[in-house]
Amino acid sequence: MAITPTLAPLPDDAVDTLVLGRRIRHLRTARGLTLDELGAAIGRAASQVSMIENGHREPKLSLLSQIAAALGVPVAELLREEAPSRRSALEVELERAQRGPLFASLQMPTVKVGKSLPTDALEALVRLQAEVQRLLTEKAATPEEARRANAELRATMRAQDNYFPELEDHARRLLGAVEHPGGPLSQRGTADIAAHLGFTLHYVHDLPHSTRSVTDLANRRIYLPHGLTSSSDPRSALLQAIASFVLGHAEPRDYGDFLRQRVETNYLAAALMLPEAGAAELMREAKAERRLSVEDLRDAYAVPYETAAHRFTNLATRHLDVPVHFMKVHESGTLHKAYENDGVRFPSDPLGAIEGQPVCKNWTARIVFSIPDRFSPYYQYTDTPTGTFWCTSRVQGSSEGDFSVSVGVPFQHVRWFRGRETTERAVSRCPDPTCCRQAPTELADRWADRAWPSARPHASTLAALPTGAFPGVDTTEVYEFLDRHAPQG
Repeated sequence: MAITPTLAPLPDDAVDTLVLGRRIRHLRTARGLTLDELGAAIGRAASQVSMIENGHREPKLSLLSQIAAALGVPVAELLREEAPSRRSALEVELERAQRGPLFASLQMPTVKVGKSLPTDALEALVRLQAEVQRLLTEKAATPEEARRANAELRATMRAQDNYFPELEDHARRLLGAVEHPGGPLSQRGTADIAAHLGFTLHYVHDLPHSTRSVTDLANRRIYLPHGLTSSSDPRSALLQAIASFVLGHAEPRDYGDFLRQRVETNYLAAALMLPEAGAAELMREAKAERRLSVEDLRDAYAVPYETAAHRFTNLATRHLDVPVHFMKVHESGTLHKAYENDGVRFPSDPLGAIEGQPVCKNWTARIVFSIPDRFSPYYQYTDTPTGTFWCTSRVQGSSEGDFSVSVGVPFQHVRWFRGRETTERAVSRCPDPTCCRQAPTELADRWADRAWPSARPHASTLAALPTGAFPGVDTTEVYEFLDRHAPQG
């Protein structure tokens, strides 16, 4: 199968000597000139012309002007960024690869890229180096790399109190453009933002199963699922698609970039559904009256509880001077995602990653699963090695099982919150294994040598991350979908 090489971009002010040389050679041979003849026309030796054509020397502008005049073209023609032919593009790609770190690390002998090298051999070499580079990139995207990227992103969020002023500015401008009056953002208001950006909305039954939405940038269309589950917010997928467009997201360079884009997209979507000015004012009033509540924020803006909890963490420290932590915990007891700037210590692995780690059974986020009342918030004080924390938690369902969503603060800040009068209290000594991970002596003596459980490993334990620019997305399926739905003509 033939390939079309994609040349890596260079800095804006850099001259690509490889492409420049190929363009000069292409024009010289097209005019029937030899190296000696072009050299004589510009007052240079043929060997010097050869060095330029092979990309080993960058000519000064004065010499470039002489070459252009000898070839009967403007200088701009020589400086065009694209290679003059597919063969030339392949040659440039192989030359660039042989000068790069991959070939150096493999200690491979270089191949002379000249007329004697058959095009099929050239194409095979280019394709081989591209495949080796792809495999190395895929190998780098291991679970360890993902966990490290997660830990680094969480540190960034903590350093700025999970508040992103540039994203708040984007939200204000978009809401102002559609003259949003404040308060909850309606579905109509969401569609107005899409229309303001020049997009039409198309609800379809055959959206690729690996996507929440698909944006056709060429035809300014956003495709969304025709049906929504009872737990879905009809605005969420559309606002996230809008956010990615507004923020100019390109294909992620690595997993860290992918995570950053996801955080930015979710943040901007929430900032549109719960505008900063109104939400912060509501929270300030509630603090003054000592009745802060995630539920009230949820109800005031008609958003899911998790969205309100996330937004609370965005605004609480910046506007209320209240440090806070957030947790989303699976019913199995593992931490799905979390944020903190209040000193709470989440369970973590040696890399500092917290996702997938077991949460103490005595924490609010675990105990809430045993509470029969799933409609009322559950409040609890928990004494930990780093201090006493108060938490409010709720359970919500999903296709992956039940999750608890919790928001908490240090004891000295609980006086601002509803639920502070709770008498529920627990003690957590984790990470001390005797807290909840080590079986009582009596049980251990009875069963230690008589039990052999078969573990259910998570699929991600050993596997590398899904390949492709967008982990988990089937790009072929997406392209086929766009082909089916693109306007005809």
